[in-house]
Amino acid sequence: MIIDTHVHIGNMIGFHLTEDDVIYSMEKYGISHSIVSSLNAAEFDHQLNPIPQQYLHSQTECLDDVLRFAKKYPRKISAAVWVRPFSEKADDNLYRAIDTNRKYIKAVKFHPFHSNIPFDDKRSESFIELAEHYNLPVVTHTGGSDCASCIRVYRMAKKYPSTKFVMVHMGLGTDNNEAIELISKLPNLYGDTTWVPVHSTLKFINTVGIDKILFGSDNPIDGPDTYFCNRNGERSLYQQYFNEFKEMISNEDYDKIMYKNAMSVFNISL
Repeated sequence: MIIDTHVHIGNMIGFHLTEDDVIYSMEKYGISHSIVSSLNAAEFDHQLNPIPQQYLHSQTECLDDVLRFAKKYPRKISAAVWVRPFSEKADDNLYRAIDTNRKYIKAVKFHPFHSNIPFDDKRSESFIELAEHYNLPVVTHTGGSDCASCIRVYRMAKKYPSTKFVMVHMGLGTDNNEAIELISKLPNLYGDTTWVPVHSTLKFINTVGIDKILFGSDNPIDGPDTYFCNRNGERSLYQQYFNEFKEMISNEDYDKIMYKNAMSVFNISL
């Protein structure tokens, strides 16, 4: 069994990620369940220019898109609420949307790079408090800018010790060492494998332990065969996770990373 904790749909910031691509890839590559958020909630593009008003979607509209997907495939898909702290707040509309659909929602998702505000900015806190209210873990992109730095996630996790925080990417584009060190210091701080090399995950296991790392991929960011190859046709690192990695750790530890830890952190039962 495999649970992918980091999957997207949406048509924004140069990507066109469809529900059909997600379901196709899950069935082809043996993914049992995916936690999905909508990248239509992005507030800034890759150059940190504001996305033009006519292309923007509210956080509740984006949540509605993911909820429709989850309701079509309740055994396969759960929703993560991608929030927009630059432009919006954790308002009554968002609380009502979660109240009505709580059984489908498994996380609150931040992207400090594409919101262009530091993760530990005061504007993030109403959303952390929302996550705390619903006992939802917070998942957040790390890497690519100071706003999305790992140390800012550490600070917020330390401030809100009753909420679980997941450092997605563990510092994208780095050697992951800072993230591993920070995660080792707090019981409520976790990492995921999204674009993280296997050797970094092995270091994580040896340094932090097996219970605080989750499988994630960004599927289908490189197309419907993201699990197999990148956009250039080169073998995806996720093929290592599905194959060679199995021989590097015990069966029990492999199952924890690939699905058991996710079931615990995100309260998923299949």
